[in-house]
Amino acid sequence: MSTKKLELESMSLDDLWSLHEEISGILSDRIKAEKRELEKRLAVLGGGMAVLADSRGSDVSPAGKPRRKYPRVLPKYRNPLTSETWSGRGKRPRWLVTAMKSGRRIEEFRIGEAGSKVRQRA
Repeated sequence: MSTKKLELESMSLDDLWSLHEEISGILSDRIKAEKRELEKRLAVLGGGMAVLADSRGSDVSPAGKPRRKYPRVLPKYRNPLTSETWSGRGKRPRWLVTAMKSGRRIEEFRIGEAGSKVRQRA
């Protein structure tokens, strides 16, 4: 065993505890200093990006490209009681889930094709 380990083993509990508190304080100070230094470096590196992000609108992606305009999705299903609609995308609405659990089929809620336009791709 090394001499330092022998010294630690021969120390009293109070001495070990005070040494622990002293080491914890030093570590805490060093970690805070390192964090401040990293935050300064990050501010220097990211400062220009933050200014660019503020000057751009919300329609611009982080890569600098304008966001693509997506066409409005027409509803495909309608709740006959409340006239709520669902496009068929994403999570099923609660009214549809409860209706399907009660034994109804999803086709019963489908909006007729006669009243809606058929979209074609450009």
